[in-house]
Amino acid sequence: MQIAPLSPHDPTELGGYELLGRIGHGGMGQVYLGESPGGEPAAVKVIKPSVVDSETRQRFAQEVEILKTIWGARIAALLDADPEADRPWLATEYIEGLDLSRHVASHGPLPSLLTASLGATLAEALATVHKQGLLHRDLKPANVLLGPNGPKIIDFGLAVFAESSVSLTAPNTVVGTPSCMPPEQANGEKPLTPAVDVYALGAVLLFATSGHLPYQAANIHVLFHQVTDPAKTPDLSGVPDELVPLLTAMLAHQAQDRPALDDVVKQCRALIEAQGFKVAQARRRLTSHTAAPTQLLDSLLPPAEAPTVPVSPAGEPEAGATAEPPAATRTGTETTRVLPPTGPDRTPTLVDHPEPQPEAAGARGPAQNPPSAPTADTGRAPSPLPAPGPPARTRGGRPRHSAQARITAQRLREAYAASATF
Repeated sequence: MQIAPLSPHDPTELGGYELLGRIGHGGMGQVYLGESPGGEPAAVKVIKPSVVDSETRQRFAQEVEILKTIWGARIAALLDADPEADRPWLATEYIEGLDLSRHVASHGPLPSLLTASLGATLAEALATVHKQGLLHRDLKPANVLLGPNGPKIIDFGLAVFAESSVSLTAPNTVVGTPSCMPPEQANGEKPLTPAVDVYALGAVLLFATSGHLPYQAANIHVLFHQVTDPAKTPDLSGVPDELVPLLTAMLAHQAQDRPALDDVVKQCRALIEAQGFKVAQARRRLTSHTAAPTQLLDSLLPPAEAPTVPVSPAGEPEAGATAEPPAATRTGTETTRVLPPTGPDRTPTLVDHPEPQPEAAGARGPAQNPPSAPTADTGRAPSPLPAPGPPARTRGGRPRHSAQARITAQRLREAYAASATF
């Protein structure tokens, strides 16, 4: 994973984590590589000050609550968080490696054996999430990290409790990534079922083995039309013949026609065994094929210098001399679709930008920081981030939270208390 140096506007510490560099960014926030006081690496996600409002806080707090709830070997674990801080942040397990989108862009599609292994691994992980009463809702190649211990799923910012009537988005809106979104989600149907993640997993596996997604269009309205049109079939060009039946079923237009995740695991196992391998062997081959060379975190820190101690002509340290080390130095997508309310004269509007095409996503590394551009909803270029100052604190030394943050957190807790099934 490429790590970019901090900019002059970036904080150098959050929640006790020392920030070492940038590892990703999006429309709502920035992700940093951080290190705990004990040396534990972490991915620290921070919401941009320019987009911190009541709705953003609610969605961010939801992600924290989701990450507190889920567990599993294939889920990036939550380490710490403070969604009520002036600059909301969360820290998760740091996974050294490329996401699936960048890996395919750099190294090409995976062979069918490794795609089947990826499918079995992710289907089993999603089944664990579903058993905990949750849906991911935004699985895509960029949310699958290929680490040294195998793939892991990240970014539960859009996850919801299955069958929940509580919504943290405005009425008549659809939030997600349209290129991996099933028709029922694109149409704004509620409640959603586990079949939405089966479809998204099918899109991820299609991308893994072919290098493209089910539907592609330069215009977001055309893309939504393709996804929701029952007469338009997904593009399976480039898919190995043995994977076509499975991906066809997973990308079925009707939710009830898609296989359950347990069936996906069984079919992936059958594909692996048909090639003369055991599932564990295929998993090891997948990890060996996709694991990136480890980037030592020490390379982000200044080189240590030997302490200078005055010595006597005899070569012994002078009395009272102490070795003092030198002062340390350091150099340094989501789319929302607004559905039309009832009435013939209303047309959809869009907020934010569509998911980039795979080749564009692969070419753009996290180290790049494009110049400010007008946003889709305001038409104005975002203002540069102010230079960070020390966090505001109370007399007791705890971070100061705004009244709106406390109200938002309390409402969120009440909503989940009323809707959670456990």
